[in-house]
Amino acid sequence: MLYRVLTAATILIVVLLIGRAYVQARPAATSPLPTATTDEPRAQASTRETAVFAGGCFWGVQGVFERVKGVVDTTAGYAGGTQETATYDQVSSETTGHAESVKVVYDPSQITYGELLRVFFSVAHDPTQLNRQGPDVGTSYRSAIFYTNDEQKRISEAYIAQLNQAKVFKSKIVTVVTPLKGFYDGEDYHQDYALNHPENPYILVCDKPKIGALKEQFPELYREYRGK
Repeated sequence: MLYRVLTAATILIVVLLIGRAYVQARPAATSPLPTATTDEPRAQASTRETAVFAGGCFWGVQGVFERVKGVVDTTAGYAGGTQETATYDQVSSETTGHAESVKVVYDPSQITYGELLRVFFSVAHDPTQLNRQGPDVGTSYRSAIFYTNDEQKRISEAYIAQLNQAKVFKSKIVTVVTPLKGFYDGEDYHQDYALNHPENPYILVCDKPKIGALKEQFPELYREYRGK
């Protein structure tokens, strides 16, 4: 009898924790955010540009952006620290300055930097959570934009100001806009993790809702993704 009671209690705790994690990890926006009033012009010819975003566990952020039309490639990795400390074990110690990040290579003739920001703030994460994202706590899970040039800095800061002024979130955006000093690829087993482990409980609770939100809120940008 005691075993059954303990088992039932354990199950209840797990269910409550999963429910809490889902509420905390789901995107803060329930509808598409306004388009960026400050943006780069759409390129006239196909080319390649790079953006780097951090918004909690890189599994979910990569899972979103690799399904966006106009995105050519994505890589889960680390930004904010040095190359010597860019390993999962070290970053998880919360002593390296790194944030779990995703490098997004995109074609600006198909999608602009401002449109990527709109996806980032709408469905990829909750930009009002400070140094955490859902069940993941620490500076390595902070919300950050690592800009690669002054134009990205200008567009990012303008969009954050636009969203704060419009009060689209209940709390103020805490996303940090900082220069990219280096991006370091994550370990192979982290790449396409949400795609390769769709039944993982963490993916089901924290990341699958983000992909669903992308498909629902941005049907014109959504594409199926089956890996490289």
